[in-house]
Amino acid sequence: MTTAVTAVHPPISPVAGPIEVVSPPTDGRASVRIVITPEEPVFAGHYPDFPIFPGVCVLECAHQGARVTAPEPVELIAVDSARFSGAVYPGDTLVIDLTWRRTEDGWQCRAAAATGNGPAASIRLRFATTDGGAR
Repeated sequence: MTTAVTAVHPPISPVAGPIEVVSPPTDGRASVRIVITPEEPVFAGHYPDFPIFPGVCVLECAHQGARVTAPEPVELIAVDSARFSGAVYPGDTLVIDLTWRRTEDGWQCRAAAATGNGPAASIRLRFATTDGGAR
């Protein structure tokens, strides 16, 4: 079931398309997706004759997906790990499965990103709780 909630990227984000919450947070798990359109501005320079969605953009999608599915308002404090295992191309739909775990100093979110061609990345993000401001 898809919900109508979408994340609009902050003005500094390298990703233009909206992130859609596919599976709202339940028991520390959620899923989001983003359609990687050929119109993404990053494709103009990465690479003009063979466009590939950069890993930093996959990471940004995981960050923004985590931000809108967090158990409480949070702020990213660290990227603990990021492994890129497959290319993401224009026209792909990137699905990111998120798993949240409470830690001593905040939250950890594990993100498994994949396209129809298979796994694209596994990412581990660390978040601190905020004072209740907007996510």
